[in-house]
Amino acid sequence: MSSIAPSADVSERAILGEGTKIWHLAQVREDARLGVNCIVGRGAYVGTGVEIGNNTKIQNYALVYEPAKLGNGVFIGPAVVLTNDTYPRSVSPDGSLKSAHDWTPVGVTIEDGASIGARAVCVAPLTIGRWATVAAGAVVTKDVPAFALMAGVPARRLGWVGKAGFPLTLDGEYWVCPETGAKYVEDENSLKEAEDNA
Repeated sequence: MSSIAPSADVSERAILGEGTKIWHLAQVREDARLGVNCIVGRGAYVGTGVEIGNNTKIQNYALVYEPAKLGNGVFIGPAVVLTNDTYPRSVSPDGSLKSAHDWTPVGVTIEDGASIGARAVCVAPLTIGRWATVAAGAVVTKDVPAFALMAGVPARRLGWVGKAGFPLTLDGEYWVCPETGAKYVEDENSLKEAEDNA
């Protein structure tokens, strides 16, 4: 059974998986789909039709605008923003107020296991690869490869991280996780798990 704080605003049309918790002052809009065991922190926003996988955490005051898609085990840090408008304007060139029908939303896709640090901004449209880590305060404007460690404004790749989140070190032909010993192989501008991982 899911758990919703009394002060949260969750649409009756939202779908919440078993064990999902929505905390105080959070808003989950119509047709949003959250998997099992998700956490939506205080004051966070989940937009209309957003898709969120299992075991995903959205920390306090994060803004996940539609049509974002988050995989399983994604971490969204406090005050992260996933944008949805490439050319934002409040008004049309003639000065009239824009309506919801005057633009086409574009989304951010975050693949399984990826983590987005506090106050980072992901400028749609883009995809963040599985198990990547975006540092706190980064501004991501381009697609991010799997296992990449990204930081800066605009964000650039500083190295690679493993599934445990620790920066990898190069040992011969392998990138190795200092925490788990797992090995990875670099393939052009991406990383993949080595076939000989035990």
